[in-house]
Amino acid sequence: MGAAPKILLRDDAALRVFDTGQGRLPVVFQHGLGGDAAQVAQNYPDSPSYRRLTVECRSQGGSGTGTTRPFSIAMFADDVLAAADAAGLERFVAGGISMGAAIALRLAARHPDRVTGLVLVRPAWVFDAAPQNMRPYVEVAELIRSRPLDEARDIFAASATAARFRTEAPDNLASLLGFFARDNAAVFAEMMQAIADDGPGVPRAEAAGFKAPTLVIGSGIDLVHPLATARSLADAIPNAAFAEVTPKATDKERHFAEIRAAIGSFLKDRFNNQDQS
Repeated sequence: MGAAPKILLRDDAALRVFDTGQGRLPVVFQHGLGGDAAQVAQNYPDSPSYRRLTVECRSQGGSGTGTTRPFSIAMFADDVLAAADAAGLERFVAGGISMGAAIALRLAARHPDRVTGLVLVRPAWVFDAAPQNMRPYVEVAELIRSRPLDEARDIFAASATAARFRTEAPDNLASLLGFFARDNAAVFAEMMQAIADDGPGVPRAEAAGFKAPTLVIGSGIDLVHPLATARSLADAIPNAAFAEVTPKATDKERHFAEIRAAIGSFLKDRFNNQDQS
């Protein structure tokens, strides 16, 4: 991931900010729910041509939690914009994975003068808050917050939700079970439940007015990030490009390689490494 992260203080939350590369094209790219900068590095084609900024959101990665509530996608988007301000990025491509895609969508809607492009990878939200595909996160969060961790994990592992995921989306299940082993499980669960019940706060009609070049990437064998969600989002944004990649549950290395290639091609074709700052 290159240089050590800088620390951005937001309220009383210390957030880790990774600023990689010295390229002329600034890209703000965010991780998914429970992810970190390492997840971004797996999915993003870091190159001397790009300057990438990634904020590890509150209670995730190495960032602090702070005392400000409620947690929301709007809060995280404001944190990311503050990091872009601190880095001197006036205009940038906004992107991210899952929750990061929702953050990017919100930034594009609230700050269209600053967002020059969108890269939405495996989106979990279209426009509505608390989509059904995020219910397993709420189920896990409620168990963590109400039971001892070992007991909570056993209950979830034996649940109907886990049985379905074990058959239809084993990669999703591995992520969900991993939440029970987090060092900050209780506060993380509070944040996770709030985000799963939230949404980007962008009406469909507003997205229909987006003018920035957009890439949406989806894959199958994924109950949290349904392929239909990615297609629906791409259909709602004018002239959005859509790419379907190999499911992570089928071949992880190929999955990540295809995402990096799709993003790299999109940035090269649409921005030609031009200076966006």
